[in-house]
Amino acid sequence: MIKTMKALINGQVINLTLEESTGDWVASVPAPQKSSYTQKGHYYPVSITATDDSNNSTTVDVTHATLGESLKLQVKEKVAPVITILAPTTGSYLATATPSISFSITDDDSGVDLDSVVVKVDGVALEGVSHSAIENGYSFSVTCGALADGEHTITVDAADHDGNAAVQVTAAITTDTVPPTLTLTAPGDGLYTNESELVVSGVTNDATSDVSVTVNGKAVTVNADGSFSAAVTLTEGENVITVVATDSAGKTAAITRTVTLDTAAPVFVSVSLTPNPVDCGATYVIRVKATDD
Repeated sequence: MIKTMKALINGQVINLTLEESTGDWVASVPAPQKSSYTQKGHYYPVSITATDDSNNSTTVDVTHATLGESLKLQVKEKVAPVITILAPTTGSYLATATPSISFSITDDDSGVDLDSVVVKVDGVALEGVSHSAIENGYSFSVTCGALADGEHTITVDAADHDGNAAVQVTAAITTDTVPPTLTLTAPGDGLYTNESELVVSGVTNDATSDVSVTVNGKAVTVNADGSFSAAVTLTEGENVITVVATDSAGKTAAITRTVTLDTAAPVFVSVSLTPNPVDCGATYVIRVKATDD
């Protein structure tokens, strides 16, 4: 008669109890806390030993021709992988039509199923995704094909080896490869003035993103219609005025104007009238010498 029935699972010895009503030996056993996917063969091997009253024993395990498959315990985890888009982050404005996308996926149990990883831009899957191992997962990178200027959506999907799908991660980006337009309505290049304060005005625009403007490095307000104006204080002599328009992607347009401030009035050096006196109706010459620095 069988005296004991013991099972060995993942290093744990389990004593089974004879069920009188059926004659079966039974035990309720907590499953291992980790997925079996990382085990050799993707299962936990189970061995069972029956011992009779005479201490004769028989053991069956996964190598048994008939019962071996029944002794392969598969354990599945329930925690999904975590996806993190590293770049570009949502809200980014990019000055290139072929941005590089980088992201990581981690799963600390059954592991990331590389065949499940799908990266899409505007619903179209990207090819050529490369990966390298990191702690508990992988880092990934892929370069987009040429994108039109405007808004785009990146999505990343993945699952682990136990079929747990990660929450899809998205990033909304904007590509902007064209610099903003910039037109100066004032001042004209080469202007001479005796006014020490000068108004610089113009208009800027960008089809894809907002534009900021600086005049000689100082930010000025851009109105909703793209117009702007700013007062500049001139110094005596030649002044170089630089206006730069910058869009959200960092593309720039620049215009330079040269304005000269001259507040010194001309100085007379000499005046002569020749001949003087002059006959009525005759011609005389006025000769003037003056300076203006």
